[in-house]
Amino acid sequence: METFWDQRYAGEDYAYGTEANAFFRLGIDALPAGKILLPGEGEGRNAIYAAVKGWDVHAIDQSRNACIKAMKLAEAHGVSIHYHVADVFAHDAGKGLFDAAALIFFHLPSVARPAYHQRIAEALKPGGTLIIEAFHKKQLYHNSGGPKDEDLLYTGEILLGDLEGFDVIMLSEGEVMLDEGPHHQGIAHLVRYIGRKQ
Repeated sequence: METFWDQRYAGEDYAYGTEANAFFRLGIDALPAGKILLPGEGEGRNAIYAAVKGWDVHAIDQSRNACIKAMKLAEAHGVSIHYHVADVFAHDAGKGLFDAAALIFFHLPSVARPAYHQRIAEALKPGGTLIIEAFHKKQLYHNSGGPKDEDLLYTGEILLGDLEGFDVIMLSEGEVMLDEGPHHQGIAHLVRYIGRKQ
Protein backbone atom coordinates (compact mmCIF):
# COMPACT_ATOMS: atom_id res chain seq x y z
CA MET A 1 0.00 0.00 0.00
CA GLU A 2 2.93 2.35 0.63
CA THR A 3 3.88 2.03 -3.04
CA PHE A 4 0.28 2.62 -4.14
CA TRP A 5 -0.03 5.87 -2.19
CA ASP A 6 3.42 7.13 -3.15
CA GLN A 7 2.44 6.64 -6.78
CA ARG A 8 -0.90 8.38 -6.30
CA TYR A 9 0.81 11.38 -4.70
CA ALA A 10 3.76 11.50 -7.11
CA GLY A 11 2.38 14.10 -9.52
CA GLU A 12 2.42 17.87 -9.23
CA ASP A 13 -1.34 18.06 -8.85
CA TYR A 14 -3.04 17.28 -5.55
CA ALA A 15 -4.96 14.01 -5.86
CA TYR A 16 -7.85 15.21 -3.67
CA GLY A 17 -7.40 18.93 -4.16
CA THR A 18 -5.99 21.51 -1.77
CA GLU A 19 -9.26 22.58 -0.15
CA ALA A 20 -10.16 20.92 3.14
CA ASN A 21 -12.90 18.31 3.23
CA ALA A 22 -16.28 19.99 3.82
CA PHE A 23 -17.30 17.75 6.71
CA PHE A 24 -13.92 18.19 8.37
CA ARG A 25 -14.37 21.96 8.18
CA LEU A 26 -17.83 21.66 9.70
CA GLY A 27 -16.48 19.57 12.55
CA ILE A 28 -13.49 21.63 13.62
CA ASP A 29 -15.08 25.01 12.98
CA ALA A 30 -17.39 24.22 15.90
CA LEU A 31 -14.46 23.58 18.26
CA PRO A 32 -11.90 25.77 20.04
CA ALA A 33 -8.42 25.26 18.61
CA GLY A 34 -6.28 22.70 20.40
CA LYS A 35 -4.16 19.70 19.51
CA ILE A 36 -5.44 17.51 16.65
CA LEU A 37 -4.42 14.10 15.30
CA LEU A 38 -4.88 13.35 11.59
CA PRO A 39 -4.00 9.75 10.60
CA GLY A 40 -3.85 9.02 6.87
CA GLU A 41 -3.66 12.73 6.14
CA GLY A 42 -2.21 12.44 2.64
CA GLU A 43 -1.22 15.68 0.95
CA GLY A 44 -2.22 17.93 3.83
CA ARG A 45 -5.41 19.68 2.78
CA ASN A 46 -7.12 19.15 6.14
CA ALA A 47 -3.96 19.64 8.18
CA ILE A 48 -3.28 23.03 6.64
CA TYR A 49 -6.88 24.15 7.15
CA ALA A 50 -6.65 23.24 10.83
CA ALA A 51 -3.26 24.93 11.22
CA VAL A 52 -4.60 28.15 9.70
CA LYS A 53 -7.37 27.98 12.32
CA GLY A 54 -4.75 27.83 15.06
CA TRP A 55 -4.65 24.09 15.74
CA ASP A 56 -1.48 22.24 16.75
CA VAL A 57 -1.58 19.66 13.96
CA HIS A 58 -0.05 16.17 14.10
CA ALA A 59 -0.50 14.32 10.81
CA ILE A 60 0.51 10.74 9.99
CA ASP A 61 0.85 9.06 6.61
CA GLN A 62 3.02 6.32 5.15
CA SER A 63 3.71 8.24 1.92
CA ARG A 64 6.83 10.39 1.71
CA ASN A 65 5.47 12.04 -1.43
CA ALA A 66 2.37 13.06 0.51
CA CYS A 67 4.52 14.58 3.23
CA ILE A 68 6.56 16.61 0.75
CA LYS A 69 3.42 18.04 -0.82
CA ALA A 70 1.81 18.73 2.56
CA MET A 71 4.86 20.68 3.65
CA LYS A 72 4.78 22.72 0.42
CA LEU A 73 1.13 23.49 1.05
CA ALA A 74 1.89 24.51 4.64
CA GLU A 75 4.66 26.83 3.47
CA ALA A 76 2.33 28.40 0.91
CA HIS A 77 -0.15 29.16 3.68
CA GLY A 78 2.47 30.38 6.15
CA VAL A 79 1.78 27.70 8.77
CA SER A 80 3.66 24.77 10.27
CA ILE A 81 2.48 21.24 10.99
CA HIS A 82 3.99 18.12 12.52
CA TYR A 83 3.99 15.41 9.84
CA HIS A 84 5.06 11.88 10.73
CA VAL A 85 5.93 9.58 7.82
CA ALA A 86 5.12 6.22 9.36
CA ASP A 87 2.92 3.17 9.26
CA VAL A 88 -0.14 4.31 11.19
CA PHE A 89 -0.26 0.98 13.02
CA ALA A 90 3.32 1.40 14.22
CA HIS A 91 3.05 5.08 15.16
CA ASP A 92 2.40 5.70 18.85
CA ALA A 93 0.14 8.72 19.28
CA GLY A 94 0.16 8.38 23.06
CA LYS A 95 -2.82 8.47 25.39
CA GLY A 96 -4.99 11.37 26.38
CA LEU A 97 -2.97 13.94 24.46
CA PHE A 98 -5.35 15.26 21.79
CA ASP A 99 -8.38 17.53 21.85
CA ALA A 100 -9.60 16.19 18.52
CA ALA A 101 -8.86 13.59 15.87
CA ALA A 102 -10.20 13.14 12.35
CA LEU A 103 -10.29 10.13 10.06
CA ILE A 104 -11.24 11.48 6.66
CA PHE A 105 -11.62 8.74 4.05
CA PHE A 106 -9.24 6.61 6.08
CA HIS A 107 -10.41 3.06 5.42
CA LEU A 108 -9.19 -0.01 7.27
CA PRO A 109 -10.01 -3.71 6.86
CA SER A 110 -12.40 -5.17 9.41
CA VAL A 111 -9.63 -7.26 10.96
CA ALA A 112 -7.73 -4.08 11.95
CA ARG A 113 -10.40 -1.37 12.13
CA PRO A 114 -11.91 -1.81 15.64
CA ALA A 115 -8.54 -1.97 17.39
CA TYR A 116 -7.25 1.07 15.50
CA HIS A 117 -10.37 3.06 16.29
CA GLN A 118 -9.79 2.19 19.92
CA ARG A 119 -6.21 3.48 19.71
CA ILE A 120 -7.48 6.77 18.32
CA ALA A 121 -10.03 6.92 21.14
CA GLU A 122 -7.25 6.39 23.68
CA ALA A 123 -5.21 9.22 22.12
CA LEU A 124 -8.04 11.66 22.83
CA LYS A 125 -8.50 13.52 26.08
CA PRO A 126 -11.80 13.00 27.93
CA GLY A 127 -14.22 15.30 26.16
CA GLY A 128 -12.15 15.13 22.97
CA THR A 129 -13.90 15.10 19.61
CA LEU A 130 -13.61 12.46 16.89
CA ILE A 131 -14.64 13.32 13.32
CA ILE A 132 -15.04 10.57 10.72
CA GLU A 133 -16.11 10.72 7.10
CA ALA A 134 -15.89 7.51 5.12
CA PHE A 135 -17.39 5.73 2.17
CA HIS A 136 -20.43 3.65 3.03
CA LYS A 137 -20.84 0.05 1.89
CA LYS A 138 -23.39 1.33 -0.64
CA GLN A 139 -20.55 3.24 -2.32
CA LEU A 140 -19.93 0.05 -4.30
CA TYR A 141 -22.77 1.23 -6.56
CA HIS A 142 -21.03 4.54 -7.31
CA ASN A 143 -17.92 5.46 -9.30
CA SER A 144 -17.00 8.64 -7.44
CA GLY A 145 -14.05 7.22 -5.48
CA GLY A 146 -13.16 4.98 -2.60
CA PRO A 147 -12.24 1.32 -2.16
CA LYS A 148 -13.91 -1.33 -4.28
CA ASP A 149 -13.58 -3.90 -1.49
CA GLU A 150 -16.69 -4.04 0.72
CA ASP A 151 -14.57 -5.03 3.71
CA LEU A 152 -12.95 -1.58 3.58
CA LEU A 153 -16.27 0.27 3.57
CA TYR A 154 -18.26 1.37 6.61
CA THR A 155 -21.77 1.89 7.99
CA GLY A 156 -23.05 3.92 10.89
CA GLU A 157 -23.67 0.72 12.80
CA ILE A 158 -20.04 -0.29 12.39
CA LEU A 159 -18.81 3.03 13.76
CA LEU A 160 -21.16 2.88 16.72
CA GLY A 161 -19.90 -0.60 17.53
CA ASP A 162 -16.27 0.49 17.39
CA LEU A 163 -16.78 3.68 19.41
CA GLU A 164 -18.86 2.70 22.43
CA GLY A 165 -17.12 5.18 24.76
CA PHE A 166 -18.41 8.22 22.87
CA ASP A 167 -21.46 10.42 23.03
CA VAL A 168 -22.76 10.76 19.49
CA ILE A 169 -23.02 14.37 18.36
CA MET A 170 -23.87 13.52 14.76
CA LEU A 171 -24.31 10.39 12.67
CA SER A 172 -25.62 10.35 9.11
CA GLU A 173 -25.61 8.06 6.11
CA GLY A 174 -26.54 9.08 2.60
CA GLU A 175 -25.57 10.49 -0.76
CA VAL A 176 -23.35 13.56 -1.02
CA MET A 177 -21.89 15.34 -4.06
CA LEU A 178 -18.09 15.18 -3.89
CA ASP A 179 -15.78 17.63 -5.64
CA GLU A 180 -12.35 16.90 -4.17
CA GLY A 181 -9.67 16.66 -6.82
CA PRO A 182 -9.67 14.10 -9.63
CA HIS A 183 -10.23 11.04 -7.40
CA HIS A 184 -13.36 12.17 -5.51
CA GLN A 185 -15.88 13.40 -8.06
CA GLY A 186 -19.63 12.91 -8.22
CA ILE A 187 -22.39 11.43 -6.11
CA ALA A 188 -21.02 9.31 -3.25
CA HIS A 189 -22.68 7.33 -0.46
CA LEU A 190 -21.00 8.38 2.80
CA VAL A 191 -21.18 7.84 6.53
CA ARG A 192 -20.44 10.89 8.68
CA TYR A 193 -19.81 10.80 12.41
CA ILE A 194 -18.90 13.23 15.16
CA GLY A 195 -18.51 11.90 18.70
CA ARG A 196 -17.29 13.21 22.03
CA LYS A 197 -15.20 10.95 24.23
CA GLN A 198 -16.80 10.26 27.59
